[in-house]
Amino acid sequence: MQSTLYQQVLRAPFFNLPDALRALHGIRGRGEYAGRATVERGRNPLSRLLGLLAGLPPAMQDAPTRVEFIADERREIWKRDFGGRKMSSTLHCRNGRLCERLGPVSFRFELHTYEGAIWWNVAKARLFGVLPLPAKWFSRVQCREREHAGRYEFRVEAVLPLAGLLVRYEGWLEPIVAGAGRQGAATAG
Repeated sequence: MQSTLYQQVLRAPFFNLPDALRALHGIRGRGEYAGRATVERGRNPLSRLLGLLAGLPPAMQDAPTRVEFIADERREIWKRDFGGRKMSSTLHCRNGRLCERLGPVSFRFELHTYEGAIWWNVAKARLFGVLPLPAKWFSRVQCREREHAGRYEFRVEAVLPLAGLLVRYEGWLEPIVAGAGRQGAATAG
C-alpha cells in the first residue's frame, strides 16, 4: 500500500502521532469530517483585500464546519466549509516539504512534530506559481494540529507585514461515520 501524503512528509514521526491525527492524515480515497470552528479576520483594508483574493471565510463564531478530503499517494484536496463558506486547497509533497496551493499563492511548508502535535512553518511562497515572495513575509503564518479530548484540533494563524492579521481560525473535527448521519469518534487510521 502506498504511503499517504503526510507519511511521505513526516516519515517515521507520523507513526508516533496521536490516533486522531493519524486517522485524519491516513485517509486514502475520500473522507469527511465535521465539527466547529471560529474564524477571526483582520480589519486592515489590505488584510481584507488579501483575504478576499485567497478566498478566506469571513469572521464567525462557533460555526458548523465540514471538510471533505480526497487523497491519493500524490496529492490531497481539502474542501472546507465554514458555516456555508467554502475554501479549497490542494496539497502535495515536493522534496520532503508539504506544498499547498490556496488561491493565487503556493506555499512550501516545513512540518515537524513536537509533543504529539504537527507544526507547519512557511519555507517558501510563490504568487501564481511563478513569482517568488520573500519567506520572511510569512514568518508569522503557522498551523498547529493536535489531538485534544480525543478529537482532531486545528489552529491556523496568518499575520503579514503591513496587513497585520489576515486570518486566525481554530476548531475541532471528527470523522463522519458513513450511514450514521452524525459525527463519530476519531479512531486510529
